[in-house]
Amino acid sequence: MQTLAFDGRMGASGDMIVGALLAVGADRDLLTRVEHALAVEYDVGATTKNGIRSTRVVVGRTATEHDAGDDHSHDHAPDHDHEHEHDHDHEHANDHVHEHDHEHEHANDHVHEHEHAEGGGPLRTYPEVTEIVESMELPSSVEATATAIFRRLGEAEASVHGTSLEATHFHEVGADDAIADIVGAALLFDDLGVERVVTTPLSTGGGEVSMSHGTYPVPTPAVATIAEQADWALCGGPVDSELLTPTGAAILAEVADGVETLPTLDIERSGYGAGSHEFLEHPNVLRALVGRSRGRLIRDDIRVLETNLDDATPELLGGLQESLSDAGARDVSILPATMKKSRPGHLVKVITKPEDAERVARRLAEETGTLGVRETGVDHRFIADRSFETATVEIEGTTYDVSVKIARDSDGVVYDVSAEYDDAAAVASETGHPTRDVLRRAEDAIETDRTAR
Repeated sequence: MQTLAFDGRMGASGDMIVGALLAVGADRDLLTRVEHALAVEYDVGATTKNGIRSTRVVVGRTATEHDAGDDHSHDHAPDHDHEHEHDHDHEHANDHVHEHDHEHEHANDHVHEHEHAEGGGPLRTYPEVTEIVESMELPSSVEATATAIFRRLGEAEASVHGTSLEATHFHEVGADDAIADIVGAALLFDDLGVERVVTTPLSTGGGEVSMSHGTYPVPTPAVATIAEQADWALCGGPVDSELLTPTGAAILAEVADGVETLPTLDIERSGYGAGSHEFLEHPNVLRALVGRSRGRLIRDDIRVLETNLDDATPELLGGLQESLSDAGARDVSILPATMKKSRPGHLVKVITKPEDAERVARRLAEETGTLGVRETGVDHRFIADRSFETATVEIEGTTYDVSVKIARDSDGVVYDVSAEYDDAAAVASETGHPTRDVLRRAEDAIETDRTAR
């Protein structure tokens, strides 16, 4: 499976994601559609962060006739990579000083061809932003991805501020540079054509940030809200600075699955998207790796319950499978054990989902009279992606249906085909053929059908 993996140890922002995608081979020319729609320009170049050559992306506004008349210059370097909703005070005086976490000072001595678009453009609502995206005439899949990302941002802001999605005004994430980051990322993800995107836990950084409603600890409220609905995990550090922005979080929440460590990849391309910060020991970059992943089993969150029984009757033990399954158990095993005073007994082990554990434990205690149920330290298992297909078996001119279980890894590779015993036994009883012969015929039918596809 062709996989794009992000290394989240230094967080992510919109421009870092765009830079990383360009660094691993996405087509820069695709961004011209966004440039024309928003009157912006992607300034793409190489930079070095703590010895790591990386791709830096800065979105600038293209000069208009009105802008030229203003005759403003820009004394700052456009190197801030954090966008967040309601996160900065914008104070506009006649001298055009913008108070973010950094200052933009404008003198009146000469003209620049284009200016940095950070926070630029009008204040927009969620419907206004989606209207802009729809007007770009993007491929349908790209438009769907971009609007879904903005929806995540809008719902996060609405949740934080107690407003509705439609009434929520985007501040900096509704600005031209944020729209350019999100739509640009959606275009570049589509261009890479990978089958799966994953990210390791995303570092949020640490410390505090000043926002229009006060000073808040990192991660910001919007990032924390977005993370609630994401598949990936957050972690703090490694520096006291904001590393994960709402725009970066929303993009990855929409497109990426979470993994604990980088998956096993036959790497074909790698690259780095640069942020604006300079840290003494940590390069401010987002690493991207593209390659073919090797099939794996699926991680399944579970709990394992245990109890020892020294006085259970065979009848009681025989009914535990059905009784505990009705309560939510996924699997029940009963093992012989030697108890105190060398008495024979049984160890009952039950696999259940975390949300069912308490109910299953209660049923186990009620059914057996045990005085205690242990929950072991197991918190997950690795399982196949299982599905069922119906095999048609012909015996002496008559056809019969037998259900067959198909086990696949994460790449969809089939590694086991197993006919259901009860179905095969029923056919065997009706035809007089051995059960194992019916099992073999059903499995062979599925294999033949798969080969012919």
